[in-house]
Amino acid sequence: MAIDTTFVTDNKAAGRAFCPPRPEPLERPLPPLALLGALRRNPLECWARQHFDEPIVEGGLPIGHVLLVHEPQAIRRVLLDNAGNYRKDRLQRRVLSAGLGAGLLGAEGEQWRLQRRAVAPIFSRKSVIDFAPAMLDGAEAMIERWSRRPDGAALDLSVEMTRLTLDVLERTIFSDGLGRDAEDIRRAMATYFNAIGTIGLLDILGAPDFVPRPARFRVRATLRFFEAAIDSVIDARRRLLAVDPDGAPNDILTHLLNALDDPHGMTEAEMRSNVLTFFAAGHETTGNALSWASFLISQSPGWRARLEAEADREFARPVAGLAERLVETRAAIEEAIRLYPPIAAISRVALGPDELGEKKVKRGSLIVVSPYVLHRREGLWEDPAAFDPRRFLGEARAKIDRFAYLPFGAGPRTCIGAAFALQEATLALASVVRRFRFELEPGHAVWPLLRVTLRPQGGLPMRLWRRERATIG
Repeated sequence: MAIDTTFVTDNKAAGRAFCPPRPEPLERPLPPLALLGALRRNPLECWARQHFDEPIVEGGLPIGHVLLVHEPQAIRRVLLDNAGNYRKDRLQRRVLSAGLGAGLLGAEGEQWRLQRRAVAPIFSRKSVIDFAPAMLDGAEAMIERWSRRPDGAALDLSVEMTRLTLDVLERTIFSDGLGRDAEDIRRAMATYFNAIGTIGLLDILGAPDFVPRPARFRVRATLRFFEAAIDSVIDARRRLLAVDPDGAPNDILTHLLNALDDPHGMTEAEMRSNVLTFFAAGHETTGNALSWASFLISQSPGWRARLEAEADREFARPVAGLAERLVETRAAIEEAIRLYPPIAAISRVALGPDELGEKKVKRGSLIVVSPYVLHRREGLWEDPAAFDPRRFLGEARAKIDRFAYLPFGAGPRTCIGAAFALQEATLALASVVRRFRFELEPGHAVWPLLRVTLRPQGGLPMRLWRRERATIG
């Protein structure tokens, strides 16, 4: 099948591509006090025009030496070529220390390498492909639930998508269930991300951990909830492995428990932290990606029609290889996470001096890379504010600089679950557009809010229509 990879340039003939909502860049960077307020309210609203126009900007935070880097070669040096000189900074470690610090996200050096080696087989290409049936089953269960609703009924699509990704994690990480109500888990996870994602003055100033922070009390309560759930499931799985090791589910939890037998593998604390990491990051980021993709498709009738046609055609063929054949659906997901990347900031602290472009890096310099800014730079992307999945099809996809597109990071510490997340999101979105269309609830203003991950503020209320009866758009 020939795929159109040209961009829309004739707006009169083809119509202007949809430009989704975003904060307008500020005319000039904010002064320190205003910056602190904006960081607490919504960090996306801190960026000025200078950050989108200049490859490297010096300064930005009220303390220390900061370089805001949005130039692919400089990013490559920080994340790959000279990665040994850069480690996660204090603020990032503070966020990750809320239950995730002992796992892959927070570990450094040899501790990180040992964990990465132990976990890598779980996310190999073959393992990810093997998870496809469970992902499709989760999407089908959601669609079956929606089918019982009246046509045109309203729902919060962001809630529905996080419920879906929780269900998929149950089917792939905890095959025999979580032992807790899924809605209780979803609400607790929302509280968790809101709490750890709120940046306060004490965090910016680097106050010691023993100084009380109100948000931490909320984090502790949710962590106790998750720890109890995880401990219960781990204990049950251990009993099963002891009695009938061949009968245990071949899921991620079993792989992690088996990794404990390796004397050079993970410790008990690291294993539990990674379970929470896969659980928290896996469901939140993919749920947001699906929410944004669904919203963008709902506002783009041409792309909605293309994805519907692709889903109709490919679901009529054998399931084997389905995710690989859904090329336009995957492109829509990749474009959604370009505009609204799951991780909106990557930060590192320099262990020693270096040079990035014409800028000097000092020992202790903070390097900040914002995929959100990088993905919207005029010099790197054509019409960057527009939703156009053709960027990720055919020859256009091959021309994208590896370090200009960072929804999952890059270098040795690139997200180990990226292939898992992209496959899950592609299969889920195709399953949905094959059966339903969405219409944004009248009067609702969609707005991106950064709380560790990038989510629609106030949810995403949509009206649900069966395709065979839909007349919208």
